[in-house]
Amino acid sequence: EYALGFVLPHYSLKDISFRGYTIPKDTMIFPMLHSVLKEDKLWSTPRSFNPQHFLDHNGNFKKNPAFVPFSAGKRACVGESLARMEIFLFIVSLLQNFTFSSPNGPDSINLVPEYSSFANVPRRYELIATPR
Repeated sequence: EYALGFVLPHYSLKDISFRGYTIPKDTMIFPMLHSVLKEDKLWSTPRSFNPQHFLDHNGNFKKNPAFVPFSAGKRACVGESLARMEIFLFIVSLLQNFTFSSPNGPDSINLVPEYSSFANVPRRYELIATPR
């Protein structure tokens, strides 16, 4: 459940104290973005797939500052805007050209990710893509 993901290590520049722990100078630190993405105080249902996290009461998109899939700060992914545009175009193209269904019906799809020591990965699914 606490996979590292794709983050770059940071190093402490001096001895520091954090939440009662001493972190010596030159210690390698990996930011745990997973903890932000699963924080109970920031998400109404943090361990479930819930599109409502990103919609207001009228169904319009709302940005949630706790959603940081590309990291944050000066070490954030420089290709974030390109990646978002490419993902959007790819998905729109698929949805324009195909109708998707599950061979066992929509209730058979498990939306909980699989956890590994490297990253959270989507489960494998069988889908039927029917050309429109």
